[in-house]
Amino acid sequence: MLTYPEIDPIIFALGPLKVRWYGLMYVIAFLLAWWLAKRRCARSDSPVNSEQVDDLMFYGMLGVIVGGRVGYALVYGWDQFTSDPFYLLKITQGGMSFHGGLAGVMIAMWLYGRRLGRSIWSLTDFVAPIVPLGLGFGRIGNFINGELWGKETEVAWAFVVNGVSVHASQLYEAILEGFVLFLILWIYSSKPRPYLAVSGMFLLFYGIFRFFVEFYRVPDDHLDYLALGWVTMGQILSAPMILAGLMLVVVSYRWDFSTAARS
Repeated sequence: MLTYPEIDPIIFALGPLKVRWYGLMYVIAFLLAWWLAKRRCARSDSPVNSEQVDDLMFYGMLGVIVGGRVGYALVYGWDQFTSDPFYLLKITQGGMSFHGGLAGVMIAMWLYGRRLGRSIWSLTDFVAPIVPLGLGFGRIGNFINGELWGKETEVAWAFVVNGVSVHASQLYEAILEGFVLFLILWIYSSKPRPYLAVSGMFLLFYGIFRFFVEFYRVPDDHLDYLALGWVTMGQILSAPMILAGLMLVVVSYRWDFSTAARS
């Protein structure tokens, strides 16, 4: 078994300014996404050009931060939010929801798509392959912060935390939802695919991976298991993603969408 190294979540401090590993992971995530988007926009089937990528990333960044925080406050931090509405703004206290961030990005893509005169799905097909690496680095940030540990276990790769050996579920998610999902989508989208297909593959595989890892995670104390002694909030939120992703993939290959639908 491995011993958790108890990493200081603060890299360095300059007076009241504290630079945290978790924040650095977000910076790395956005820089990687920007670089990958610049590469993808050179393709003939790209819905945006190189100049528009910068605005696209700005919209996406706002969607992730606002949606992720609001989603967490409403779903996982409802008690804190109702007792202190300013809790929504206390980002340094932690708490970001992937599903909320996804909703925020969807809204951001819809807004930016309206500005460009393009459909939301043409933009989500474009950004889907560049998102997973950011998710992976975000989970590494969770690991450094020593949060979101999994259930107790005796497997050889478990981490000993406060004298208890547990699954490093953050790293499971970093590998599956981050790096494996990135490889799947980057390779799959390396050649033109039917409209909606790449977005559908993202929803499908992220939902599957998250649903699976939830079996090893410990649910939030104030939520616990919601049904059958094992169903978690993460699984309830991921199940519709699996169904929606499967539906999008099936629809994308069954119906021939015109070029106008892609614009």
